[in-house]
Formats: sequence, structure tokens, C-alpha cells
Amino acid sequence: MTPKRRANKAQILFPKGLPVSKPVHYDAGETIFTQGDECTDVGYIEEGIVKLMLVSNRGRRGILGFLGRGDFFGENCLSGQAFYTASAMAVVPGSIMVINRKKMLRTINEEPGICSRFINYLLARNHRIEQDLIDHLFNSSEKRLARTLLLLADYDAGHADMTFLSRINQDILGEMVGTTRPRVNLFMNKFRKLGYIHYDKNGRLEVYKTLAKVVLD
Repeated sequence: MTPKRRANKAQILFPKGLPVSKPVHYDAGETIFTQGDECTDVGYIEEGIVKLMLVSNRGRRGILGFLGRGDFFGENCLSGQAFYTASAMAVVPGSIMVINRKKMLRTINEEPGICSRFINYLLARNHRIEQDLIDHLFNSSEKRLARTLLLLADYDAGHADMTFLSRINQDILGEMVGTTRPRVNLFMNKFRKLGYIHYDKNGRLEVYKTLAKVVLD
């Protein structure tokens, strides 16, 4: 039996109040900014998924995390940071509001309501990052995949057309979870048989709230 309810719809914290900025479209794989670039703008994700990456002085590469609809990135420049300390790349086609640093600072200073919401957002995201770290340190790859799918479904909820969740292949999921593609394929088949996810005839992936049972077990 197929569940009828999807994962909870993501809460968009800033539908209004941000400085006026024309959205910029990025294709999958396109770089938004590169580590070491001058830090001049804050990004706000209207649609899509953004991957943050870091390269050490010795040339080692690492993934800092993935952000989705309703998330900010590059906000360190608000503290006076001169250069981006990480690179940002679009994982799937998406729309990004590129907000000038000076305009964002002025809005935060002059609009207490926006300032309060922005602080609440940063606190909530820091909590999520802590949960991500705990997830990677202590949970199995199966639980990490389930949690990742639920988070992606929150970012993706409310779309009537083919969604980016259906465009994220198992290689990308493996990268997000920290495991291999064959393991992702194994768990995805298991989730499908248990009725936690569903592929419709158009290839659209549905993630149901019952998938949370895997995370809680």
C-alpha cells in the first residue's frame, strides 16, 4: 500500500523583506563562486541544491555540506571576511538570489524583524549541521541515506512538475551520504519495497514521511 503523504514541506524563512535582487539561474555543475574569490555577495537559494566544497593548502578536497531551498550561503562576508573560504556549486539546475553584501548589511541593521529572522535561521542551520555531524559519526549509511532523502524532500516539496529530487542520481546521493553507489542502490530498493519511497510512471521520486522509521530505529 502506497502512503499518501509526503515529507513535510520546507519552511521558507524569507519570502519577503530581503534586498531586491534579480535571481540568477545556474545549471547543474555550474560554479557559483570559487574558494579565494572576493567575498562580495550573499546567496539565497530559491530553487535547487548547492554543494559547498573546500580545498586544503595541501590540495585535499572535502565536502562541507549541501544546502537547499530557503538556505543562505556565503554569509561570512557579512562579518568582514574578504574572500570566500569555500567554493559553491549547483548540484541541480536552480535559482539563486545574489544579494550584495552592503545591501544585506543595511537591511539587517535597519530592519529588526529581518535581523531576528536571520539570526534564528543561522541558529537553526547550525543545529542542523551538528545533527549532520552526529549522523555521519554514529549512524549507518542506511540511516544517513534515509535522513538525506527526508531533507531533500523538504527542500523539494510543493512542486507539481518534475522535481530536482528525481534528477539527483545515486552517485550524487552516495557523495551526500558518504557511501558508494551500489550501497545507495541497495537501500533505495529496500525503501521502495517497504513503501517508504515511490517512483511514478514519469520517473518522479516520492519520499514519504514513513521513511523516518528508518532514522528512528
